[in-house]
Amino acid sequence: MHFILLSMCCSVLVAVLLKLAPRRGWDVAQMVTWNYLAAALLSAWLLQPPPAALRQPGAPWPELLALALVLPTLFLVLAACVRRSGIVRTDVAQRLSLLLSLAAAFLLFGEQAGPMKLAGLALGLCAVVGILARPDPRAAPDRRGWLLLLAVWAGFAVVDVLLKRLALAGTPATAALMVAFVLAFFGMLAWQAWRRVRHGVRPGLRHVGAGLLLGALNFGNIVFYVRAHQALPDSPAVVFATMNIGVVLLGTAVGVLAFGEKTSALNRIAIALAVSAIALIALAPR
Repeated sequence: MHFILLSMCCSVLVAVLLKLAPRRGWDVAQMVTWNYLAAALLSAWLLQPPPAALRQPGAPWPELLALALVLPTLFLVLAACVRRSGIVRTDVAQRLSLLLSLAAAFLLFGEQAGPMKLAGLALGLCAVVGILARPDPRAAPDRRGWLLLLAVWAGFAVVDVLLKRLALAGTPATAALMVAFVLAFFGMLAWQAWRRVRHGVRPGLRHVGAGLLLGALNFGNIVFYVRAHQALPDSPAVVFATMNIGVVLLGTAVGVLAFGEKTSALNRIAIALAVSAIALIALAPR
């Protein structure tokens, strides 16, 4: 279970680093760029993915290119959402993306919709509504905050669907992720060059350092989650549920205790509903 705990900590620390970025004067776009260099190098070194599948005719390059575009875009949206809506609501929105992934599994991949999964889907949709509510009911509606939370919710589901399509094409997940990381790095590097020429944005070692740390945490979240499944091969539902519920609860504790984030009664009900939804979906018969 220590792999699950390490994965949870890495996931929440990614949000913490993004929360700290404006306070420390770190350029998030540069951080995201160097994050993918770190993730790609660590993937090649530790996972040693088999690239042969990507050299075969009919390799799923459209999905890989889409993944390389969605990943950095989603990271930038995630950073904006953490700044605007806080760690608590952002982490819940991220974990509730499994609702859209589940709906896609029903519609696109032929998965059976059992009563427990449908109940989890219903509870999760209620949780989404609750998490969108402003922590201060007296505050003016925050349309931008809602849009960012919904973008995080939908974006992680898109990543999950792309990974499923790559798996169906026979592409090993480790190879797909490493290639996506490399492509995302070069795409973001080109954007940084454009920012330098167009807007005079200067690169800085402190942004590079923060980005490499972000990449190490991002990679750690992935690799420890994979190791947890390998350590408990007969309990995938337990790993899935513990990881997702743990991130929701740990992210809530860190957001409230370390950063003083406020939550309304509706937000807290939504968190409880999210935990229940994840448990129902994870423990539903396969």
